[in-house]
Amino acid sequence: MGMMNYFEFFDLPCRLTLDVVALEKQFYTMSRRLHPDRFASKPLAEQEAALAQSSLLNDAYRTLKDPIARTQYLLKLEGVELEEQSKAATEAARTSGTEKKQVVPPELLEEVFELNMQLQEMRAATQMGEDEPELRRDLMTAKDAFDAKMVETQAELEGLWAAWDAGVDAGDEAAKSRAKEAMVELLNKRSYLRNLVRDVNEALGL
Repeated sequence: MGMMNYFEFFDLPCRLTLDVVALEKQFYTMSRRLHPDRFASKPLAEQEAALAQSSLLNDAYRTLKDPIARTQYLLKLEGVELEEQSKAATEAARTSGTEKKQVVPPELLEEVFELNMQLQEMRAATQMGEDEPELRRDLMTAKDAFDAKMVETQAELEGLWAAWDAGVDAGDEAAKSRAKEAMVELLNKRSYLRNLVRDVNEALGL
């Protein structure tokens, strides 16, 4: 048998909508049970086992309480390697000295093209020691728009959780598969948006 997954560790089904308050209570109860002081007089093997359990507990809680991390983790359990999590792609990019390419979500193509032009202008102006108030304003407007889109992805994601959970409850593999594909697309879009916001912040010196 392989290592217990985080959902199993908390005795939870692999569903994406969960009661975070109940999870927190369970975490503190288990933390007290695994506290090192309770194992101080125990044999070394028991102390080490409790420490390993405690470490697993912390990792599991940190992952499951965060909605994005929880979704990414469940997808990983389902065998999905998200673009931003793909270590192979990151390593390959590092080895070849190139940036890891992210696929531009089709609906953002036009905005991304426009933004990249503005970013190039801003970097050039900064190198020349010039200030471009109008360009700065445009970039701030673009950043606000991308921030708003990231908020939208959260609402869309919650809708997909419901679809996934309904598929789990009904044992409907086709529904789960549809929800899974949509979540992958959405998380990659979210990751792309986050990188755009980071690029704007860097160009603006924020």
